[in-house]
Amino acid sequence: MASIVTAANSHWGALHTCTASSRALTGWSRRALSVPSAHRVRSPRARVVVRASAQRATWLPGLDPPAHLDGTLPGDFGFDPLGLGEEPAALKWYVQAELVHCRFAMAGVAGILVTDLLRVSGIRDLPVWFEAGAAKFDFANTTSLFFVQLLLMGFAETKRYMDFINPGSQAEEGTFIGLEAALVGSQPGYPGGPLFNPLGLAKDIENAHEEKLKEIKNGRLAMVAMLGFIVQASVTHVGPIDNLLTHLSDPFNKNIIHAISS
Repeated sequence: MASIVTAANSHWGALHTCTASSRALTGWSRRALSVPSAHRVRSPRARVVVRASAQRATWLPGLDPPAHLDGTLPGDFGFDPLGLGEEPAALKWYVQAELVHCRFAMAGVAGILVTDLLRVSGIRDLPVWFEAGAAKFDFANTTSLFFVQLLLMGFAETKRYMDFINPGSQAEEGTFIGLEAALVGSQPGYPGGPLFNPLGLAKDIENAHEEKLKEIKNGRLAMVAMLGFIVQASVTHVGPIDNLLTHLSDPFNKNIIHAISS
């Protein structure tokens, strides 16, 4: 009889333990299911999507940019196949060189197109752009114009180089006959002030990332366009507007393929 009672007590204890364990497990499962989604384990696919969206754009998709191009420069898409910018000092100079070439190219392309439109439309009797250097003017001869341009460009480039060596130095009092406020700027290549930023489009040049990127992109496009103008002039011996009108008159026969083959 005692053995029967002992066995019954043992059975009841085991049953009670199993019931309590199942209740605890059920409670833990409910708590696990109620955990917010932010604390759950993400799938490998989600991690891949997040990592892919965080990757920076490069000039060739899938290409790892060089270490010295970390994406902080305006228009940096990791393009430096020759490694010209590995030295920090050289990279700073190349940044300024590209900026100046971009601005000259934009001014040159705009000038060529405007004068070509005036010439082709008959509004003004102007020479084609690649013959403009040999044109004669009534107000001055070619030699005088050359030395005036040399003086003005030399002065501007000297000021720019001095600002590159010592940023902000050209806005100090006494550096430009009392007109230093017109050259105020916080970064080399971006003088700002009322003379170079009259509309105040980028007052905070340190954070004007979008404006800098737009300028670089438009400048690079202008450099490619300028190269196209040069090649076009050497092949067809006419201006870009003349070539455009010729192409529109017969697109299937007057195009780059026909020009190269002939």
